[in-house]
Order: sequence, then structure tokens, then C-alpha cells
Amino acid sequence: MNKIRKGDEIIVRAGKDKGRRGTVIQVFTDGRVLVEGINIAKKHQKPNPNANPQVPGGIVDVAMPLDISNVLVFNPKSKKGERVGFETDESGNKVRVFKQSGERVDI
Repeated sequence: MNKIRKGDEIIVRAGKDKGRRGTVIQVFTDGRVLVEGINIAKKHQKPNPNANPQVPGGIVDVAMPLDISNVLVFNPKSKKGERVGFETDESGNKVRVFKQSGERVDI
């Protein structure tokens, strides 16, 4: 069970996009996350007439992965990024909680 999951709203705490918020698109097994609209890089792309729909050539913007240690899950109540830990609830299930406030992440 990962502390950061697909669909979480995160805040970047280090790097060129420090302080920006976005939604996790994908979590990789090697400890990186792909965030929508964060860590954008310019890529040169050749035109591909065989693709459907036809891909034009040129310079495109692509979101690149960030290390998972450089992001925090955004807490909407405190309006800050917070670390995430695990606890067990009354029925014995593992749930994610914010370490600073003790509130559940998945409500």
C-alpha cells in the first residue's frame, strides 16, 4: 500500500515547481510520480503520418516524473502539504492518515 496514490492532490516541496499543486496521474514502482501540469519538459517530436490520428511534428510539452520524496499530499482542511502514515481503523483495515493532524486522507 503506497502513501501516495493515483488521483491524490499533491504539492511539490522541492525543485523548479516548488509550491505548485497538481493531481497524480501515475505512480511508478521505482519511487517516482507523474503529476499533471508539473515538471513540464520540451520534447522534439517527428511527424508520424501512420499514427491515427496523424501526429504533427514539432516541439511538444511533456510532463516528466518527479521523485516521490519531493511531493506531499495536500490537506484541504489545513491548506498545506502533509506527510502520510498508516493506522488501523475499528474494523481492522489499514487507512492513510495525515501525520500532523491525524485526520484520514481517504474520506
